[in-house]
Amino acid sequence: MRVVIAEDNVLLANGLELLLEEAGFEVAALVADADALLEAVEAGHPDVAIIDVRLPPGFRDEGIRAALEARRRRPQLPILVLSQYVEQQYAAELIAAGGGMGYLLKDRISRVSEFTEALSRVAAGGTVMDPEVVAQLLANRRPGPISTLSPREREVIALMAEGMDNQAIAERLFVTDNAVHKHIGSIFAKLGLVASESGHRRVLAVLMYLEGR
Repeated sequence: MRVVIAEDNVLLANGLELLLEEAGFEVAALVADADALLEAVEAGHPDVAIIDVRLPPGFRDEGIRAALEARRRRPQLPILVLSQYVEQQYAAELIAAGGGMGYLLKDRISRVSEFTEALSRVAAGGTVMDPEVVAQLLANRRPGPISTLSPREREVIALMAEGMDNQAIAERLFVTDNAVHKHIGSIFAKLGLVASESGHRRVLAVLMYLEGR
């Protein structure tokens, strides 16, 4: 699997490169700014990109903007965004961008197996959200239809928000896949998300959950 890394911290960038290569990934390019990232994406056709939220020259939101631009140029490009701190607005934007997107705090990198599993999940088209990001988004949400969910349904949608698929949720909650499927169907119904709804119902449900709508 070919990976492009956009990270201006040389030590972290080199550490990521070594970590990923030892885990069997191929690092196609290692860049330090948004412009170089976009060039690497177009030239190298990577399978996934890892991008720091804050990149030169402003160290504000250059990484996020580059990620969204890279996704515009290559709509199916999976992207895993890394951040030192929780950036709630950016997290919500990435979830809304659809599958193949992830947002992790840099602390997760030290948990190598967890980090590489998250990267693989994003590369396969899944969504990964750091549990700390989810917790902070929930702390600021507003009351709404989400209040109609049962305690078990809340557990299920919270794990959905972290990017877990049905099988992973079933294993975490010690229930069957069929039980998870039924809970998710009930969640969709209570939130008014019908099968013909534009967009991915799973993503829309998670957005409603995090925003308290």
